[in-house]
Amino acid sequence: MAPVEANVRPFEELDRLLGVYAVVVPVAVLAELDRLREGAGEEAKAASVGADLARRGERIETEASYADDALVELAAAGRVDYVVTNDGPLQDRVLARDVPVIGLRGRNTLAITEP
Repeated sequence: MAPVEANVRPFEELDRLLGVYAVVVPVAVLAELDRLREGAGEEAKAASVGADLARRGERIETEASYADDALVELAAAGRVDYVVTNDGPLQDRVLARDVPVIGLRGRNTLAITEP
């Protein structure tokens, strides 16, 4: 949702940070974005853009049905090298599993936070 909320170009920023990478998106994240996009207002608009961007990645199944839990599950299992999120509590959970987090730094730039 950051592209709308913070005017971030996520794939350009990931290219800058990582060079070559593959994007995977838990099905639970897509489901949450789809639920949010059905609302009204700025959050629904941000979720709609986020869902469209997320669909560029490979969908991946997890045991968890809640989006945050699905991301932590992938991190804990070593199935991802980074998790991209601006959610503070989620960042803490991922970093606690020794997985770096990519999040907003400054006005519209992404940066890597190491555990």
